[in-house]
Amino acid sequence: MLVYRLLVARVDLCRVRDPAAVGDPSGDGLDRRAQAAGQEQLRSLARERAGDGAADRASSSVNHCHFGVQHHDELLSMMQTPGDRETGRLPAAQFGLRPVSILGMVTDELIVKARAGDSDAFRELIAPYRRELQVHCYRMLGSFQDAEDALQDTLLGAWQGFDKFDERASLRTWLYRIATNRCLNARRAAGRRPAKAWNVPGIEHLEPTRLGEVVWLEPFPDALLEGAIDAPAGPEARYERTEAISLAFVTALQVLPPRQLAALVLRDVLGFHANEVADMLDTTVESVTSALKRARAMLQERRPALAGRERPPAAHSPAEDAIVARFVTAYEAADLDAVVALLTDDVFISMPPMPFEYEGRDVAACFCARILSQGRRFDLLPTRANGQPAFGTYLRGPTGISHGTGLFVLTLSGERISATTRFESSVLPWFDLPRSLQRR
Repeated sequence: MLVYRLLVARVDLCRVRDPAAVGDPSGDGLDRRAQAAGQEQLRSLARERAGDGAADRASSSVNHCHFGVQHHDELLSMMQTPGDRETGRLPAAQFGLRPVSILGMVTDELIVKARAGDSDAFRELIAPYRRELQVHCYRMLGSFQDAEDALQDTLLGAWQGFDKFDERASLRTWLYRIATNRCLNARRAAGRRPAKAWNVPGIEHLEPTRLGEVVWLEPFPDALLEGAIDAPAGPEARYERTEAISLAFVTALQVLPPRQLAALVLRDVLGFHANEVADMLDTTVESVTSALKRARAMLQERRPALAGRERPPAAHSPAEDAIVARFVTAYEAADLDAVVALLTDDVFISMPPMPFEYEGRDVAACFCARILSQGRRFDLLPTRANGQPAFGTYLRGPTGISHGTGLFVLTLSGERISATTRFESSVLPWFDLPRSLQRR
């Protein structure tokens, strides 16, 4: 899967660690003096690994399993009691409820080695949590690229501050504390990417129903969700795993104030206890409860229409496959009537980073008519994003080459399509999709 290289490279992280540092401006209990130099060193190495394409972050690639995911089963087995192994239950430490020391002598030895500067031991310790931390950063930031940056910053910060890990909380909880604060800092400090003007060549701009707020939204490849959302959430979680990564849910999260967002994700999505969240955010349980109450109310206001909507069919089910096949056939044939027949009455079309949003079947029909007009024909290559069916879209050219124009992500409701989200062609490499293809 095409993402970015950082700690995966065999880097001598000891050279960027500074145990003597004591500054902590972000409030997450980590050293800071070596961070700027360390980040620049690792970015330089990432550019070397990526070659000339490093300027295009979408063109960098890495197999995340290389970061040590293969050790997950071994660590999980050590964490389970004999009764757990018989029933297949995950150990409670997965929820951050028990200290890391229960992982046994092997993990204790890894912790000692990591504190002594052994980067391989550190990689092995954090490997089981890397992907779920990336998903956490994505929920917090709504952007695949920003989430990858935050993850890299989190892992670097954890390495630099590992001597401060005192095992009072689990390693997982400690890492989530770092990641959450990194994301909060990113939301406070960085200006979000600005909205773009209409840029669909050859297609006249259609007056939108409204302008969207979350123009920085990006899709998340399903290939990177494997192993990240499969582990059961903690006992406080209120959302299903698939719902909590859907485009609609992630979009709704982005309008929440930062600390309300953090409280809701940590409590209602991941299931951490209120006292754990209070410790992560360096606040009181009362403040967390108050922020969570406001976040729930605002989220409900933002998503009222979803309450009465039919549930989507299960991923990869015959029902989902049937809807997807009908859409592909109709769209590739430019059969406007067949495409519109698949849409719900309240269908919603968005196209970040352009802010234009279109709602309702009649408006959607006008929009699709313009896209499929003038003899334009498309080829669709299937993939999945955010747990939903998705397609790379390729405009057929006169020479037999189809050129990538973007990525469609479908939101299904029952046997219909309730939303389509179109992203720019720059995201195609994240899904291992080509920039162009030879006509079939």
